[in-house]
This record gives sequence, structure tokens and C-alpha cells, in this order.
Amino acid sequence: MDSWAGWGRAYHERLIQIYRFWAAPRQRVLEIGCGHGHLLASLRPSLGVGVDFSPEMVKRARALHPELEFIEADGHDLHLPLGPFDVIILSDLIDDLWDVQRVFEQIKRLCHVRTRVIINAYSRLWELPLAAAAKLGAAKPRLTQNWLTCDDVTHLLNLSGFEVIRVWQEVLWPLGTPFVAALCNKILVKSWPFKFLAMTNFFLARPCQEITRKRPMVSVIVAARNEAGNIAQIFGRTPQMGAGTELVFVEGHSRDDTYGVIEKEMALHPEFRSRLLRQQGTGKGDAVRLGIAHAGGDIVMILDADMTVPPEALQRFYDALYEGRGEFINGVRLVYPMEDEAMRFFNFMGNKFFSVAFSWILGQPVKDTLCGTKVFWRRDYELIAANRTTFGDFDPFGDYDLIFGAAKLGLKIVDLPVRYRARTYGSTNIRRWKHGWLLLRMVFFAARRIKFT
Repeated sequence: MDSWAGWGRAYHERLIQIYRFWAAPRQRVLEIGCGHGHLLASLRPSLGVGVDFSPEMVKRARALHPELEFIEADGHDLHLPLGPFDVIILSDLIDDLWDVQRVFEQIKRLCHVRTRVIINAYSRLWELPLAAAAKLGAAKPRLTQNWLTCDDVTHLLNLSGFEVIRVWQEVLWPLGTPFVAALCNKILVKSWPFKFLAMTNFFLARPCQEITRKRPMVSVIVAARNEAGNIAQIFGRTPQMGAGTELVFVEGHSRDDTYGVIEKEMALHPEFRSRLLRQQGTGKGDAVRLGIAHAGGDIVMILDADMTVPPEALQRFYDALYEGRGEFINGVRLVYPMEDEAMRFFNFMGNKFFSVAFSWILGQPVKDTLCGTKVFWRRDYELIAANRTTFGDFDPFGDYDLIFGAAKLGLKIVDLPVRYRARTYGSTNIRRWKHGWLLLRMVFFAARRIKFT
């Protein structure tokens, strides 16, 4: 193993690129079946623990990566004192295991509620090519393989207390051939029908959620520009949720008396913990970020001030997040019939197009990308904000900034249908053609940064 070289080098280099995308640095990472520890070390963990049942391999890993912790142990019987972990990795391991479900059950004990489990395993389509390569000395010999299908792995994870967030395929060309490898492994393998020929299947999973006993505080962020006629309804119709509801208003350069009306309603409604901020920048995204920076709640909700989504619906968003059904709850306006004039025809068609495009890019169904109502844990937002440079800062709405960030963290995105109403006061701030062109640019940007990475 110290001197062996074969076609697997380019394959493992590609795996490192993929794992580094999904596992942010400075996290607590555990790898089962770590081998020499190169993959684990490449993730730059704050605490890196590798487990392997080969004493000689553990000895080599310790010599190569003294900054990491390596433990000789069997994945079927894990007793580690160092958990829980933020990320747990099983790379090209489950096909070798005697009892896959038992190993999954072992790692479940090493998870906390936000742990992400990342797995990759060979596709059975590659059984004969890998066997031939091993006989020719171009690939390592392997144990008798399980050759599990994607459905097999998903079912075993579910039986072990995990929920699969997404499944996808990687590596169409395992050799380091210039241009061909990049074309096959970054573009073609992500597209139909080439993805069915991929060498490895990837799985991203999380522990099934349990309801915490502590009721969280809720902050509702309301970006308000020229919305004076809607403010009283927001106070009157927003429910009290969790340990209490905080309303954070960000007024942005209104031509009417929105700021003064908010001040008046705050005095009339002492039952709400309210804040009023004056926006210095421009755009809803800037306003939402300002509001969240001054919010005190554990749960963050974004509510449009135009009242097209009823504030009463926020209780359903709270329930879905608090009960663990999802980690990023996204409002959907395109399920139920809309009121007349609630959304113009070309806006409706644009929303349909962007929902299909982004569902394909993100690998999770997102039926409505531009609904302003989104709900998530503040702790997850802080991670999204820390990784914002991955996707740039040119989204004026803030919706894609949040959706991209949630997908990059591997959060479970859940669509929640709402009844979409027509405006009763004011007019929309969206410019369909100007903003539509900007959103189309963001489709290509996201495809390059997420889909074809």
C-alpha cells in the first residue's frame, strides 16, 4: 500500500473534492474505515477521528497525520469516548460490511440532532470493470461485495433511525485524463442518462428528529417598504408561538408613513416584543439580514409585509420546524388556487420555471423559490451566513441566498403550501423582466457552484 499506484488515484482525488464541498472545515468529523486517513485530513476538521480495524493501517495513519486521532476498532461494535460528531463519513465501506444496519445503528449513538452522515458506495454496474481492473493490477483487490442499490441503502438507513436527505451519482470517468475527466465527472455524470453509468452513489442523511422539550423563542422578520396600510393587520393576525413571538420590522426608504405607523402599532401591542429598524442599504435581502442580526429568537421567520401570505399560516411553519419534519421550511404559493390578480401570468410561469431549475440543481424538491415566507433555526442561519461567500452577494431578494446556503449545509428543505392572496394595499416592488434576468443569471451561477462542482 505504501508504494502501490493504480487507476484509483484520480478516483480518490475526486472523492476528496466532493467530500470537501459537503463537509465544511473546522467541524468534528468521524470517518469509519478511514484507511491511511488522507480523506479525513483533507476536510480540515477541528477534531478528526478515524476508525479502522486494521492495526497496521491505523499505525500508518498515525504516522502520516499525527494531528488526527486514529482508533483501532470494528465498526460493528463502536465504543468511542469522543462523540458526538458534526459529520460522519463512510467512504467505499458499506459494500465490505458484514452487517450494514448494525454499523448504522452504531454511528447513530455518535450523532447529535444536526449531524450529517455522508456515504458513498460503488454502483453494481461497475462490478465487472472493477474485477477486471483488480486482476490486471490497476485497482486494489476487494472483499466479496454487498453491491447495495440506492433503495437498499435508503431502507437500511431508515431502519437505523436516519432520514435520507438526498441521493446522487458521481464519477463517470475514474482516470485522470485531462479535459475528459472534468467533462465526465463534473457535467455529464450530473445529467440524464449519463448519471445511470456513474461509478459511485452518494447519500446524505440526518438522524430522525426528536422534539425538544424546551419551547423556543420566535423572531418574525418583516421587511416593510410602502406598507403602511398592512402594519395593523400584521400585529393583529400574527400568532404567539413557542416561548413568545418577537416582531422585527425593517423599514426601507418608504414614500408613505410606514415607519410612523409601525411605531404607533408597537405602542398599541405590548404583548409583542417588537423592534423597529431603519434600513440603510437597499433590497429585501439586505433588510432581512439586518433584521436577523438584531433578532433574539431561536427560530427565524420571514414574513412579507404585503399580507399575500396570511400571518396565521406561520403556526404551521413553526410546527413543521419544531417537530423536526424539516430544517428549512419553504412556503409554496403554487399548490392551491390563487386569488385573482395575486400573481400575474408571466410571474407565475417564471416561478414554475425557476422551481424546476432549482430542484434539479439542489437535488431536493423546491416547488416555489420566490415565496417570501421561509422559516429556519437561527443556529443554521449563522452557518449559512458564514458560508455566504460561496455563492456571492448579488441576490436582492435574499431567497436564493438562504436556499443555496441551506442546500450547501445539507439541511432538509420542506415545502409548505400556503394560500396566496391578492394585495389589498400598495403595489409590488418586483420588476418582472429586470429581476427575471437577474434570477436567470443566478440559475447558471448556482449550477456552477452546486450542481457541476
